[in-house]
Amino acid sequence: MNRSILIVDDEPHLRALIHQTLEELEDEGVELLTATNGEEALALIESSRPGLVFLDVMMPKLSGFDVCSRAKRDLGLTDVYIVLLTAKGQEMDRQKGVEVGADLYMTKPFDPDALLDKARTVLGL
Repeated sequence: MNRSILIVDDEPHLRALIHQTLEELEDEGVELLTATNGEEALALIESSRPGLVFLDVMMPKLSGFDVCSRAKRDLGLTDVYIVLLTAKGQEMDRQKGVEVGADLYMTKPFDPDALLDKARTVLGL
């Protein structure tokens, strides 16, 4: 499995918070990548094939749902573990996350330790 993590969020402070949360994994050989919108994210997922993606749902250009669907279904990247991060916690939104192929759906605000634990588990660290 690729030991890189893609952090996708259009809000700079959230991107920075997630990056800071996962920084210690860089000492273990994990590369942290970032994207600011859905189009950038999809291009990076296709070219870099990260082992894990933390993907915001509500973004410009392509939503997290669209990115996830295209990565999993259109590109067939079932080995890329995608965690949808969103402020939308309704069951309908969770169901949509499942439908587009997300591996996990987490609501904001999230526990930074939960993100770090998930990254370690997914990447086998």
